[in-house]
This record gives sequence, structure tokens and C-alpha cells, in this order.
Amino acid sequence: MYVCMCNAVTDHDIRREAADGVQTFAELQARTGCSDCCGCCGDEARATFEQARRQVLCKLPLVAA
Repeated sequence: MYVCMCNAVTDHDIRREAADGVQTFAELQARTGCSDCCGCCGDEARATFEQARRQVLCKLPLVAA
């Protein structure tokens, strides 16, 4: 699904960037252009990014201390 119509950024693009190590929404914007034009997609883009970041963090292996 397209999240940012202005820059043709999909939810898959956002998830891929999170999986590739993007740490902040500002970094996502710099890499994809998502939500840096009209801004209408900002809430959806942030929610998609945050959900993707949580999934990436949950997949990290646990390390015994």
C-alpha cells in the first residue's frame, strides 16, 4: 500500500528501511522522501515505521548476561 503518494513510498519500503537499520523517522525521510512534501502521510508513515522498528527489535537474539 502506498503510504506517501507524493514520493511513491509504500509500507513495504518503510518496513525494508527499518529492517536495514534505519533508526529514526528523520533518517527514514532522508532515505525515502516519505512525508517531506505535503506531510499528509506523516501519521501513517510514523505508525508504520514504529511498528516495523518494534518488529525488528523483537527479532534480535537474546544475549545471556
